[in-house]
Amino acid sequence: MDFDNIECVSTVDEAEIHHHNPHPRHAHHQPPSSKPHTATKNGADNGNNINSIGSPTAIVPASSVNDLLECPVCTNSMYPPIHQCPNGHTLCSTCKIRVHNRCPTCRQELGDIRCLALEKIAESLELPCKHYKLGCPEIFPYYSKLKHEGICNYRPYNCPYAGSECSVVGDIPFLVAHLRDDHKVDMHTGSTFNHRYVKSNPREVENATWMLTVFNCYGQYFCLHFEAFQLGMAPVYMAFLRFMGDETEARNYSYSLEVGGNGRKLTWEGTPRSIRDSHRKVRDSHDGLIIQRNMALFFSGGDRKELKLRVTGRIWKEEQNPDAGMCIPN
Repeated sequence: MDFDNIECVSTVDEAEIHHHNPHPRHAHHQPPSSKPHTATKNGADNGNNINSIGSPTAIVPASSVNDLLECPVCTNSMYPPIHQCPNGHTLCSTCKIRVHNRCPTCRQELGDIRCLALEKIAESLELPCKHYKLGCPEIFPYYSKLKHEGICNYRPYNCPYAGSECSVVGDIPFLVAHLRDDHKVDMHTGSTFNHRYVKSNPREVENATWMLTVFNCYGQYFCLHFEAFQLGMAPVYMAFLRFMGDETEARNYSYSLEVGGNGRKLTWEGTPRSIRDSHRKVRDSHDGLIIQRNMALFFSGGDRKELKLRVTGRIWKEEQNPDAGMCIPN
C-alpha cells in the first residue's frame, strides 16, 4: 500500500491531528546474557577444559558449568546424548548431524564417542532461569530449565510494530520507548479513543498496516491496530487491540470498537490479545472489528471515492466479584 495516499487522523477532544506514517528506522537490541555470574570459590579453575572435571560432585562455578554445557556450534545448552571427538571437543546431538560427523574445532571424525562426565553433570545440576536478569527468581533441574524458559513470564517480548519486520526484543518499558523513538508511533494517555482514518483511493488495497497507536491506561500499555488487507478475494479493513504484557494479564481487560455512518454502525467487544501472539496470528484469526470495503464506503458517504472512517472505542478493567466468581466491568 502506498502510504502517501493514506491520511491517519487521531482526534482528541474533537481536535484533529494529521499524521503520516514515517519510515521507521530499525534498532537492534539483544536480550541480556543468560549466563549467571557466580563467584569462583577457593580459586577454582574457571577453564573450559573438559578433562579438568574430576567427578560429577565436584564444586564448579555455575558460569563455568554453563560454558561447558554450551554447544560450540549452535550455542544452545547440550542435553544427553552429548558427543565428543577423540580430542575431547564436545557438541550436541543435533549439531553432530549438521557438521557431517566432523568436529568443528579440530576436524577429527566424531564417531560415536559420548561424553559421560558432562551428561552426569547435566543430570545433577540446578540452575537459575536464563531470564533471571529480567526478574525471574526460579531455579530448575537442568532438564526442566529449557522447558520453563520457553514459557517464562519474564522472557523478552518481540516488538509489536507490524509495519515492518522488526527484530527488536526487550521488556515492556524498553519496547514502549522503542515504539515512540524508532517507529514514531503515536502515544496517548487515557482509556477512550476517537480516530478518523482517511484514504484517497480505497480501491487500492494491499496487505499493509495502516496505523499503530499506543494507549497508556490503568498502568498498562495497549496497541491499537488498524489496517487494510485482502481476506480471500475481498478487501477488508480491520481494527483490533493488543495488550503489552502476558495473556493472563490481558484477560483482566476488555475493549469495544465502533464504526458507523449514515445512520448505521458496527460494534465489536472483546478481550485484548497479548503481544505474545504475533500481529499476523491475531489478524488471521479475525479477532477484531472487520469492515467489508462496501460497508466502509457506505459509512464514508459521499461519492464513495474516498474512504473516511471514524473508529471510536474504550478500554476497561474487569474486576473479580468474590461472591459470584464472575468478572464485572470497572
